[in-house]
Order: sequence, then C-alpha cells, then structure tokens
Amino acid sequence: MAPDSPVLAEIRELRVCLPHVVGVLVASVDGLLIAQDADGIEPEVFAAMSAAQLGLGQQIIAAVRSGEFRETVTTATNGYVAVFAAGASALLTVIAGRELNVARLHHEARPVAARIGELIQHVETR
Repeated sequence: MAPDSPVLAEIRELRVCLPHVVGVLVASVDGLLIAQDADGIEPEVFAAMSAAQLGLGQQIIAAVRSGEFRETVTTATNGYVAVFAAGASALLTVIAGRELNVARLHHEARPVAARIGELIQHVETR
C-alpha cells in the first residue's frame, strides 16, 4: 500500500490516539495483508491469524444466532489483541500492551474500522 494511502493514514492516526498500541494492521477477510503500522511482528502472519479469529468468531456467533461479527478482544497477561470488522471485506487488528484502556480502544477503533471499511469498499467498486 502506498505510504500516502488513506487506509494507512487511518491506522497511523489510531496509533497516535491510543497510548500503548504497539501495532495496527488491516487485512482482508481471507487473511491477506492490506496495510500495517506494526513493529516487531510478522504482519502477514497476523493478517492470517486475524482472518482465523474472524472465522472462529463467526462460528461462535452462528451457534447462538447473534447476528454478524463485529469485534473480538483477546486479553493476555501482557496485553491485548483486538480484531474489528472493517466493512464486509476487511479487518482492523490492534495489538496493545497491558496498560491499554480497553474502553478507549473501543471508542477510538470502532469509527476507524468503519471508515476503513468504506475506503476499501470504495476501492473494490472501482
């Protein structure tokens, strides 16, 4: 993705707005990396794992008939990994340290995921 792309600008701004975030990436729902701003991880591997998380989330939701996948947050002793639906064809993944304010994560990341979904849909419909 071009360094001046709107998707990359969105994820970089999210990193600035959220203290303790160590990486942000956008992947397609089939696990292909679209954009990333993350150090110390393998973004292609995280893109694939994000898609796997989506698949698991969709199966859990289907089992209880709760609608469409929106997001999931995995909590570990030293941090968080959150995966948000970004429209119908992409995912926004946020990797953060344990000091992250999860309520603020939701407040900041949900609108970013929505905007990224719109940006990607716009590119796909060209």
